[in-house]
Amino acid sequence: MTAPLLEVRDLMMHFPVRGGVFRRAVDTCKAVDGVSLTIAPGETLGLVGESGCGKSTLGRCIVRLLAPTTGKILFEGADLAPLSRRALKPLRRQLQMVFQDPVESLNVRHTVGQTLEEPLIIHGLGDAAARRARVRELLAQVGLPAGAEDRYPFEFSGGQRQRIGIARAIALHPKLVICDEPVSALDVSIQSQVLNLMLDLQRQLGLSFLFIAHNLAVVKHVSDRVAIMYLGRIVELAGADDIYARPRHPYTRALLAAIPVPDPRRRRPPAPLAGDVPSPIHPPPGCPFHPRCPHATEKCRTDVPFLRNVAVAGSSTSHTIACHYDL
Repeated sequence: MTAPLLEVRDLMMHFPVRGGVFRRAVDTCKAVDGVSLTIAPGETLGLVGESGCGKSTLGRCIVRLLAPTTGKILFEGADLAPLSRRALKPLRRQLQMVFQDPVESLNVRHTVGQTLEEPLIIHGLGDAAARRARVRELLAQVGLPAGAEDRYPFEFSGGQRQRIGIARAIALHPKLVICDEPVSALDVSIQSQVLNLMLDLQRQLGLSFLFIAHNLAVVKHVSDRVAIMYLGRIVELAGADDIYARPRHPYTRALLAAIPVPDPRRRRPPAPLAGDVPSPIHPPPGCPFHPRCPHATEKCRTDVPFLRNVAVAGSSTSHTIACHYDL
């Protein structure tokens, strides 16, 4: 069995909530609250959940833009969580990130060429001529003309700016790319082009992706496995086909039921959710989903369910859920 490229163990990211005249910590926001997952070489793991469930925070912890409160981030066996900024520098070549907003993630004062050359300069790769050649190679890989290197981000469309962000992410030949909702800010007509580009780059370069999104339809197109996240925790994890054909957690079923069906003659069984997502500052006791779950019992209100393997008819892959019951 191939060793995982990335293994996250019991990761927590808690932020202090400050108040009062002296801005003392008066509470804690549990943005990520004990997440464990793995990503194999060449695999895409989709991470799905409602806004505010901790998906982006988890991605930023993995690339160490945030220092996690506790837990392990094992990348090729090395734990990134406790490393200093200096110790992380050589490893940052292997982990890169594509951000959600292609406007905010690019420096408006830098040309595209300067943006793509900057990581090469920081890591001391090649002389000036070699770096310029690499910039032109990156532009060709993401489908932009060579003349783009002398232009500024505002001269491009949203889809083209995201291609620039992808080019920057692959500039250092990484092994893992964290994609934080990379197509949610794009027109629907452009989303498929960017997704297909990412799949092509994955095949060419052998990349692994953590693909963060709230659109289950998009995630299905690109993922090998899918993890469903709710209030800082993973509540279901399985192969992409299993998640869509045989969802086991009530939250996953509700997310799937919310996907629009283009054919008005087809109907999905309703799976309504009552209420809003609870606050991560004051999460409910027991199962975090129980205030909105139509199947909740007294046990759900007091006991926290942990991920466990469940047998799924017709499935040959591992399927885990955080639920007390086999629904």
